[in-house]
Amino acid sequence: MPSRGIPPDSNGPEPPDAGPGPANPEVKISQGGLPRVRLLFAVAVIVLAGDVISKAAVVATLSSHAPVRLLGGLLTLRVLRNSGAAFSIGTSMTIAFTAIAVGVIGYILRTARRLRSLPWAIVLGLLLGGATGNLLDRLFRSPAPLRGYVVDWIELPHWPVFNLADSAIVCGGILAVLLAARGLRLDGTRDQARRPAEDRLGHDQADGLRTDREAGRGAVDKPE
Repeated sequence: MPSRGIPPDSNGPEPPDAGPGPANPEVKISQGGLPRVRLLFAVAVIVLAGDVISKAAVVATLSSHAPVRLLGGLLTLRVLRNSGAAFSIGTSMTIAFTAIAVGVIGYILRTARRLRSLPWAIVLGLLLGGATGNLLDRLFRSPAPLRGYVVDWIELPHWPVFNLADSAIVCGGILAVLLAARGLRLDGTRDQARRPAEDRLGHDQADGLRTDREAGRGAVDKPE
C-alpha cells in the first residue's frame, strides 16, 4: 500500500526547479556581443564606401585638371598616386604595406568575436574600413596587383596629401590609445589598475562614509 501523501509512481521529492536560463552560456555571451559587432561592420562599411566613392570621383574629375584650391588655400584637392603607407610614408615598401594591411584586417575580424565595448566597436570599425579602402587600391589599381598605388587627394598646408581611409586609420589609432590609457578593454570591462581618478575618489569617499557610519553605530551600541 503506498504511503500517504506520496503518489504511487513517485520515487521521491522532485528536484527544485532551476528556473529559466540559457542552455548554453557561451551562446548567450556571443549574442550579447552581436550588436557591437554589427556596429563595427556598419562603421567599416561607411568608411569604405566614402573612401571608394571619393577616390572614384576625384580620379574621374581631377586627373587631367590642375589642383583645386578651396577655403583660401586651406584645403587643396589634387590627385596623387602613393605607393607607400598613410601620408606617403615608405613609398618603396608597397608589398610590405599590403601584407601589413591584410594582417590588420585579419586581426580585427578575429578580435571581433570577443568585442563587448561600444567605443572599441567604433575604433575597430574605423581601422577596418580604412585598412580595407587602401588595400583595395593596392590590389586593383596600377601598376600591378599587390603593388597598386593608393589614391590620395586631400591636401592641407604643411601636411602630406592623404585620403579618407588615412583619416579613419589615424583617428582610430588615436582613439585606441585613449581607450587603452583609460583601461577600457575590448570586452567592456575596465582595468582596475588604470581606473580613472574620479572613480577611485568616488569609491574612497563611499568607503569613508561606510566607515564613519559603522563607527557611529558602534558608539551608540557601546554600553555606558
